[in-house]
Amino acid sequence: MELSSLLSPINITLSILVIASIFFMRGKVRSDLVAVCALLGLVLFGILAPSEALAGFSNSVVIMMIGLFVVGAGIFRTGLAKMISSKILQTAGNSENKLFILVMLATASIGAFVSNTGTVAVMMPIIVSMAASANISPRRYLMPLAFASSMGMFTLISTPPNLVINNALIEAGYTALSFFSFAPIGFVALSVGVIVLFFLSKMLISKSDSSDNKKKQGKSLKELAEEYNLSHQSYKIDVKDDSPLVNKSLAELKIATHYDVSISKIIRKTGNSRFRKNYTEEVAGPKSIIQKDDILYCLGAKENIERFVSENNLHLERHNDKDVFSESQDSGIAEIFIMPNSRLINRTISDIRFREEYNVNVLGIQRQKEYQMHDIKDTKLHSGDALLIQGTWKDLANLDDRQDDLVLVGQPLKEASKVTLDQKAPIAAIIMLLMIIAMVFEFVPSVIAIMLAATAMVITGCLRNVEEAYSSINWESVVLIGAMLPMATAFQNTGVDTLISGGLVNKLGNMGPYALMAGIYFCTSLLTMFISNTATAVLFTPIALKAAIGMGVSPYPFLFAVAVAAGMCFASPFSTPPNALVMTAGRYSFMDYVKVGLPLQIVMGIVMILVLPLLFPFYE
Repeated sequence: MELSSLLSPINITLSILVIASIFFMRGKVRSDLVAVCALLGLVLFGILAPSEALAGFSNSVVIMMIGLFVVGAGIFRTGLAKMISSKILQTAGNSENKLFILVMLATASIGAFVSNTGTVAVMMPIIVSMAASANISPRRYLMPLAFASSMGMFTLISTPPNLVINNALIEAGYTALSFFSFAPIGFVALSVGVIVLFFLSKMLISKSDSSDNKKKQGKSLKELAEEYNLSHQSYKIDVKDDSPLVNKSLAELKIATHYDVSISKIIRKTGNSRFRKNYTEEVAGPKSIIQKDDILYCLGAKENIERFVSENNLHLERHNDKDVFSESQDSGIAEIFIMPNSRLINRTISDIRFREEYNVNVLGIQRQKEYQMHDIKDTKLHSGDALLIQGTWKDLANLDDRQDDLVLVGQPLKEASKVTLDQKAPIAAIIMLLMIIAMVFEFVPSVIAIMLAATAMVITGCLRNVEEAYSSINWESVVLIGAMLPMATAFQNTGVDTLISGGLVNKLGNMGPYALMAGIYFCTSLLTMFISNTATAVLFTPIALKAAIGMGVSPYPFLFAVAVAAGMCFASPFSTPPNALVMTAGRYSFMDYVKVGLPLQIVMGIVMILVLPLLFPFYE
């Protein structure tokens, strides 16, 4: 009897949910794999029929998410988002407070229509450049940037939780939400966020940041070199006539493998006169051929450099050359950050063939304030890693087109401000506008409007081809949502939703609908700190719906509470991809998120509990 009680459908469902939540929180196993395993567990224990388990992958929410990834990719690829944000940010001038407000407004506005991760990816390099030009530390802006991308919930498509609650309302027989149903909430959230963060964000700037930035005119090449301590590992080496390196390519010589020395640049004399010397500059690559009298710009430990010089009949022209990475007309250095869903994660520099793939050299890796400059070719890359790279200005600029995998933020201000826009940007703007009009006026169902827009992005050339459209889709998120949606069905089949909602109603119902909604809001907010906001919304939506119906009040404010609580989590760097993305770029610690994000999350919760019933009354 006790065994059968332990193996009751309710206990099995809750056990699977708890185990999945633990794996979600630990983060050592991919979230989509955890969700699929949980789904299979529900099927194997007979909680879900196979047809019920697979129904999530045909759900309109999943299809809309796929379409929005493609639409967002078209907007970013054409430079439309960057053009809009650049124009807005240019109006800030050198005013620190004006720049802060514009960062919040611009980010929230873009985030209302496209992925918040993609929004941060586009805005981050612009913010760094603008902060540098205003001689202000970017630390004050990057965390608010990430938070603002989640506050821009002005539209139905701004975050997945919005789509989740709309789908639940439709299935329960209630009137569907309109495209701008979330607009009042978005205005309140953004207003609260701007006011609270205006003061809290100042805590992110230390006295040393302030004093340093008074002297700075932007993050220059020399400053990057000093940050990575390049001046103590950089050397100029002359190639003698009888060196065994002469007339051999770098691919043949395998200098990095044999000596752990990187050759970044080759200077070659092309002419000579009594008054001047003429040189050509070449960024070193596998096909580079070393010739006599070449000057090799090298990076490595002193003992490795000296062994390389002595064994190859070379001449060490200058030790610890501070000018090796100084600005030149043809090449320079920059810093890039690895995106959360990058295909480069868990691959080494050697596996990626970084030089061949991106036409740049990797000089160093920075991970959680630790700098690795040697033996980097076999280091596996992690999300949020910063890489110091070197190449021609053209090749560095081309990395702006690789935002699915990495974000370029470390270019010198002069180069980073040169934004080139694709001729397809107006087409992308028209497609996005038509999609919004179709959804606002309900000419066609929302899912059809989004899929039409996604198809149009490919057909009109806003994306290069269908392959690029497929590669722009975050399949981990798609599988996660598709696998977690049937969990709501499992709750209904076993009565878990009735159990939890009944418990909330019994404990808080006597205190009124405000108390019940507050309980749902903060339970959702708490769980979102540890697992995906979409997964949290999927789990709490049926509970909130059941609780509202059980109390005899309108479910709208309760479901809006779930969407808002799931969409706006600020107290942890790991709760949302944008939070994690800016962590390394802003040199933030976990406690930075706690001291700035946690107060914001609490204040936002209190405001929303008071405001939501005013916008969407309990009693219609």
